[in-house]
Amino acid sequence: MKVKDKYLNFYYETIGEVEEPLIDPKKTALLLVDLQNEFVLRDFGEALQFKEAGEWERWIPFHDRLDEVVIPNNKRLLDFFRKNGLMVTYGRIACLREDGEDRSPVQKSEGWNGMLIPVNSYAAQMIDELAPLENEIIVNKTTDSVTTGTNYLTLLQFMGIETVVVTGIVTDQCVASTVRGLADAGLRVICVEDACAAGSQELHDAELKIMSVIYCDVLSTDETISLIEKNL
Repeated sequence: MKVKDKYLNFYYETIGEVEEPLIDPKKTALLLVDLQNEFVLRDFGEALQFKEAGEWERWIPFHDRLDEVVIPNNKRLLDFFRKNGLMVTYGRIACLREDGEDRSPVQKSEGWNGMLIPVNSYAAQMIDELAPLENEIIVNKTTDSVTTGTNYLTLLQFMGIETVVVTGIVTDQCVASTVRGLADAGLRVICVEDACAAGSQELHDAELKIMSVIYCDVLSTDETISLIEKNL
């Protein structure tokens, strides 16, 4: 079964075959969302907080998916885009002030969304395996969406980008907010199913089914690379 068929949502169940997206690779950008030390590493940041709070057991499947599926597929996509001279961009949670006063109210809240990650901290950096190269764009955000409160949409417009391939974490929050923001701005969006993760597989699958067709095409890493290769 194709990934897009697996995630076809209620509103489009009766429309028949969903057409393959038409893209121009030279007008396509890869966007990695929040794959940062704070959220990905097992012995740092949030993982340590979960362990100290006695919550680690329920987060093991999330980290297993990151290590075994999401990070390797993001690396494949990165290597593919770089090899073909295509646009690579990053969005990351990073406040400009050490005290975090520039964060949105959501990121100042208690619990999961309360994130104080200064821009120059180790926590804010993308993980080593996916670290940006010189000339690749990094957008800092103090909101969930990469498109809200940043110049990301303006940069895409200036660079003539029409399609954005979105990956990262977590599927049902920052990834979903970003996908919607891009779609509402008139961009074509591909969300790569096996290059994203949520706190649980149930949340991941539910969010992709909600967004599929309406806001994005949901494809696998293999399908995304094949689609771009076919149009190069």
